[in-house]
Amino acid sequence: MLETHGRALLAEELAGLDALELGGRSRIRFARKAWSATWPKVAAVVIAIAVWQLVVWSGWKPDYVIPGPAKAFEELRNQVTSGTLLPAIGRTLMRAARGYSVALVIGALLGLVVARSRILRSALGSFITGLQTMPSVTWFPFALVVFKRSEAAIMFVVVLGAAPSIANGLISGIDQVPPLYLRAGRVLGAKRFAMYRHVILPAALPNVIGGLKQGWAFAWRSLMAGELLVIIPGQLTVGVLMQNARDVSDAPALVASMIVILVIGIFVDAVFFAGIERSIRRRRGLLVTT
Repeated sequence: MLETHGRALLAEELAGLDALELGGRSRIRFARKAWSATWPKVAAVVIAIAVWQLVVWSGWKPDYVIPGPAKAFEELRNQVTSGTLLPAIGRTLMRAARGYSVALVIGALLGLVVARSRILRSALGSFITGLQTMPSVTWFPFALVVFKRSEAAIMFVVVLGAAPSIANGLISGIDQVPPLYLRAGRVLGAKRFAMYRHVILPAALPNVIGGLKQGWAFAWRSLMAGELLVIIPGQLTVGVLMQNARDVSDAPALVASMIVILVIGIFVDAVFFAGIERSIRRRRGLLVTT
């Protein structure tokens, strides 16, 4: 009896040691993966800052025109501590979220309708591509005439900048679904809705994500142009900070605003869209996991 009890205790202790060892290995593996994914980005940032500093040291332009990294980051710190930068970023991101959400709904509905009809595709396909190729800034004179200097003028241009890319991504993805998938779906009894839900949209997902990513890029660019051209009194945004810095020739503040715009664009792509793309690749067996 005592011998059996002793063996049970020994087995329990060994199991605990094995679990501890496996947990340690998993943490080490996670740390290695995190470092392997992080160091190239960190290296790129360090190289960019070094090149920037070298340009300043070269004397090509005086430092009141092209300030060094130290002055720009000091200005960023001052804007944070003074309480101006974070509210401006928050309002800008809220505008981006609203405009992109509306563009997502319009672009998805337009893409589905056009993809399902050959007549509509023939009539509207080139028109959607034409809208996509138009620079967003060319819409602002029209938007200012129609909506004046208002939030609606900015949202109008943001939606027009993003929706065509989203629609084209959906149309392209549906067009490139292999016919074998469609035949397999019909054999399995999939009707119209089930065919789109379980066959067409999953197969078109990589192109759809590409369209969403491109739509976000166009929306972000359109929003920045809008905040520079359409300044609404009492609404502090990143674009307003940038325009104010330009008006008073404050080069450090101007560069600081540019850094904020760049970092937000990179962050959204690296955290949101890159995560979705990795998930899709993993589910399709295109991403090796060790």
